[in-house]
Amino acid sequence: MATMVTSTRPPAIKKGAGTGPGLPGPNGNGSKRGGSFRDPESHANRYRIGMWVALASVTMMFTSLSSAYIVRANTANDWVSLPMPRVLIVSTILILASSVTLELARRKLKASLTKAYTQWVVITVALGGAFLVSQLFAWQQLKAWGLYLASNPHSSFFYLLTGAHAVHLLGGLLGLSWLWLRSRSVTHEAAVLSKRRASTDAVTIYWHFMDALWIYLFLLLFLWR
Repeated sequence: MATMVTSTRPPAIKKGAGTGPGLPGPNGNGSKRGGSFRDPESHANRYRIGMWVALASVTMMFTSLSSAYIVRANTANDWVSLPMPRVLIVSTILILASSVTLELARRKLKASLTKAYTQWVVITVALGGAFLVSQLFAWQQLKAWGLYLASNPHSSFFYLLTGAHAVHLLGGLLGLSWLWLRSRSVTHEAAVLSKRRASTDAVTIYWHFMDALWIYLFLLLFLWR
């Protein structure tokens, strides 16, 4: 009687079958490098969350400085109110205009108008740089009036708060410059464009925050007390 032999060899897997890494799933969508299909919007969400976490620390720092300012203004006998340098009005107009131009840039990128996007980013950088120059003029004007960092508590807080804001705004200018450099490379890849939009959204959030922070500091320094 012939002996029946059962093969233990696994059946061959046809190329392209299954749902393993790098293979098409039931819905026909493949995934690269063994990862799952990722929605392009997830890039924007991660960038936004990271930016808001960073801004939370900035908010805490300026909240602490503002609290110290308010307590000192209400308790100091040597408090002397500063005259407002008129150039600060120009500063305020410049930073407000820069928020408008950056928002226009973001919308142009969303509409895939890369050239217009680049132009508005460059204009925003110019306005941000002009804001910092106007701050220097304001400090020079105070020095011309004989008001220095250690002249009185109000002048000390003025230099401290506006200087801290200027440093953070300089960080925003570096972010804008990075966006401009990236915009010079023309691409039609969906993944690259998605990351570019996400990074632009994050920098825009940061810049709008710096805008709102300046308005707050301006009102605090010259309308409080």
